[in-house]
Amino acid sequence: MTTFSKLLPRRNTLLAAAALAVAGALPSLALAQNYPTKTITMIVPFAAGGTTDILARILGKALEGELGQSIVIDNKAGAGGNIGAQLASRAKPDGYTLFMGTVGTHAINESLYKKLPYKPLRDFQPVSLVAQVPNLLVAHPSRPYKTVKELIAYAKANPGKVTYASSGNGTSIHLSGDLFKTMTGVDMLHVPYKGSAPAVADLLGGQTDIMFDNMPSAIQHVKADKLRAIAVTSPQRYPELPDVPTIAESGVPGYSAMSWFGLFTKRGVPADVLKKLNDATVKVLSQPEVIKQLADQGAIASPDTPKEFEAFIKAETAKWGKVVKASGAKVD
Repeated sequence: MTTFSKLLPRRNTLLAAAALAVAGALPSLALAQNYPTKTITMIVPFAAGGTTDILARILGKALEGELGQSIVIDNKAGAGGNIGAQLASRAKPDGYTLFMGTVGTHAINESLYKKLPYKPLRDFQPVSLVAQVPNLLVAHPSRPYKTVKELIAYAKANPGKVTYASSGNGTSIHLSGDLFKTMTGVDMLHVPYKGSAPAVADLLGGQTDIMFDNMPSAIQHVKADKLRAIAVTSPQRYPELPDVPTIAESGVPGYSAMSWFGLFTKRGVPADVLKKLNDATVKVLSQPEVIKQLADQGAIASPDTPKEFEAFIKAETAKWGKVVKASGAKVD
């Protein structure tokens, strides 16, 4: 027969175990309640001065005021963003290492690279979409087409003769062109360059015919009448070029190709920390001065919830995976 006195040691052991469990949970609970209490690092997977870096610095500066802590930008460039992404994927899930991801690191690279050193949604917790940047379909002014329909007609009448420049294989500029080819059935020749600058230089010189360039670098040449704007790749018209139609409304319904940038942290971050980060990000991206700073870079502020951002990433991964497969682009 078991007596009450014999049960006491077991009961004390259970109470001690429960106390240890509570004590173990206290640090993470305190972290969530007090976050942030020290400097935050934001890893940017591209070089300083590029679009990703510029947008990260705008966001980081705004978040400093909202969170009350310094945010240090750490540029880790290379391998199409994979070096920085791999580093961020190994961080502690405490919210003190943030990552500025892109359509490349979190939607395109999974299909483009044979061996990706991280898993976009296994290793990363989406915080919020930050900004979207449309590409601009531009042509050399000497070319005979001024609209999307005229370009399609010309390309079909001259298969393989229209050349479209890009900043490199697998970039959003390249794949915007391949998506256009897939959806219209035209045969155009892709001409990849080592970066956007030399690609634009040859387009300006007439060595190539068209380009689906990033808005920040293309718009200046359009305004200077050095390139002809045919259409924007976004679902809606771009505010700075209100007379330029979208590709979708110009005869290719459903076409949409946007470069985008989003804020991430390590998967497993405490829910309260995630909420603080999302709340702060949404708040600053709704501020007129931040919206203007982004607009000056050709970017559209696009805050959302972690769930909405994750669903968006899944849809983008599926879309660009099909485009990468159709293009045959691969990087070892």
